[in-house]
Amino acid sequence: MKIDGNAIKIGILLEHKGKLWSVVKTQHVKPGKGGAYMQVELKDIRSGSKLNERFRAGESVERVHLEEEEFQFLYKEGDGFVFMNNSNFEQIFLTSDQVGDGAVYLKENMTASISFYEGEVIGVVLPDTVIMEIAETEPVVKGQTATSSYKPAVLDNGVRIMVPPHIEAGIKVVVNTTDSSYVERAK
Repeated sequence: MKIDGNAIKIGILLEHKGKLWSVVKTQHVKPGKGGAYMQVELKDIRSGSKLNERFRAGESVERVHLEEEEFQFLYKEGDGFVFMNNSNFEQIFLTSDQVGDGAVYLKENMTASISFYEGEVIGVVLPDTVIMEIAETEPVVKGQTATSSYKPAVLDNGVRIMVPPHIEAGIKVVVNTTDSSYVERAK
């Protein structure tokens, strides 16, 4: 599907110069002389290389449509992960590069959305938040200021996060999977 250069937004996929690119940053520029254009930072889906391009409003670009399917995470096998399609029960094996940084939050039976382009896996989208247990943290220091201060903690998967002072080891917390930040205490 073709879109105009000024319709490019962060997060969409484009086919440009024979490759698939994810839009990372956009900036609309209106110079003193000449026509306006969109300054776009692109990231190659396969190699990870970046490219800065200018697209004029009248210029058309090919937007890529991805197929997304729900998969259930079954288990980790060596350096990869096995997922099962929820609709036809087929199993697929993905490498840690395909799963990405969110792999540390995968738990058995977790549902994830996997994106495909012409049968090739492009990315794995985990739920926005997961419930994890605090494995270790520093004890609360009495007399500490009442302002919002945080202390370091280690989750049961080994990831280090910052938590409020009242959180102790053994407590379950909700963690944001995109930036590994504390959201709230799990209910």
